Amino acid sequence: MTHLFDPVNNPEHYCASGKIECIEAIEAQLTPEEYRGFLKANVAKYVWREKLKGGTESLKKARWYLDALIQLDESQSNAECKDGFCPMPGIRYDMPLPGGMADDTIVFQPIS
Repeated sequence: MTHLFDPVNNPEHYCASGKIECIEAIEAQLTPEEYRGFLKANVAKYVWREKLKGGTESLKKARWYLDALIQLDESQSNAECKDGFCPMPGIRYDMPLPGGMADDTIVFQPIS
């Protein structure tokens, strides 16, 4: 099978083994937050240098990393949201509300 290489979407030097791309190996080694940072850093790098190195090809590479970041963000958002409810990070939703919340009574007494 012949692989078609593209300098932006499928550079030959990033798939030397023919089985796994470099980006996949990097993602496997990083936490999700580290991988997000990696993608954002590459967007910044390619935008930063486009006038001095790479020109339009650098902008296309920046777009590739930005698209990967958007795809990652959308996949994480979709995984976390259920029935239109998207929880805030670090907040526990499995605990019952304090008494009185459902019937509009005062839960916390005013400070006098």
